[in-house]
Amino acid sequence: MLRIRKLPIIIFALFIIVFPRVSRLIPAIQNYPDLMIFAGIYSLITIGLSLLMGYAGQISLGQAAFYGIGAYVSAILTATYGLNPWFCMVIGMIVAAIVAVLVGVPSLKLKGHYLAMATLAFGIIVFIIFNEEVEWTGGPDGMSGIPGLSLFGFAFDSVEKYYYLVWFFVFSVFVFTINVIQSRTGRALRAIHSSEAASSAMGINVSRFKVVVFVYSAILASLAGSLYAYYLNFINPSTFDLFFSIKLLIMIALGGMHDIWGAIIGAFLITFLSFEWLHFFEEFEVIVYGVILLLVIIFLPQGMVGIPKILKGLFNKKVSNG
Repeated sequence: MLRIRKLPIIIFALFIIVFPRVSRLIPAIQNYPDLMIFAGIYSLITIGLSLLMGYAGQISLGQAAFYGIGAYVSAILTATYGLNPWFCMVIGMIVAAIVAVLVGVPSLKLKGHYLAMATLAFGIIVFIIFNEEVEWTGGPDGMSGIPGLSLFGFAFDSVEKYYYLVWFFVFSVFVFTINVIQSRTGRALRAIHSSEAASSAMGINVSRFKVVVFVYSAILASLAGSLYAYYLNFINPSTFDLFFSIKLLIMIALGGMHDIWGAIIGAFLITFLSFEWLHFFEEFEVIVYGVILLLVIIFLPQGMVGIPKILKGLFNKKVSNG
């Protein structure tokens, strides 16, 4: 590892390991491991999106499309053609990477809201394909009969088993991404975020780095989509619509898009808000998300990860004032 604070990572790993066992002892949270599976799946997407937006400064409203590509490629190849799920998961990531290159090379020449509109259009096109290609995707009714995952005869056929599988992927991606951030690549991405012109003048291949990080975020979204499909054994297009892309943006804004820890915190909070804490709002749930995003932008521009810094500043100010 490169200059990585190990203690928070160790605490994070221990929390993930003991959480299912602790939840069994507390009736009120016995269903939380299931929610944590979704939080982990979303964390894979938000980690890539945080690297793309928070570090490279590139806006994307099309991550739901890559999420869907991973899910549908895996579902079609396993449910229709009977291929090995792990192999199909890799194929899904390769397909997502190829699509990301085809979309990213022309789109990433754009900036600001033009880039956002380009990725938005891409997401809408992919969503329409999922809906209309009934022969392949099942159309609005979705696809069922997707097999679960197993490895050397060990089936991930329970919530706890799948929980550990998903969070193994999250932890591995998390540590790898932290290393990327603290490498020359990470410094180049931060430079591009600050000023593309200055970065180019310093000899950084701006176009190449932007495409690479876009592809990386697409691969992670595809991996998440495959894990989602193999967990529920059913998918339909509504999961991969525009609102989900917006919800992903809310996740990294809430957690803090300039910090990978924020990507996981945001995914965790929005998952529990969606599945557990906002049920009584029903159709007004979208309004609640809008209010959350507005409040975060105004009062917590650095997200939840910025709270310790704010509290420290208030404490130092209080001490200095006597």
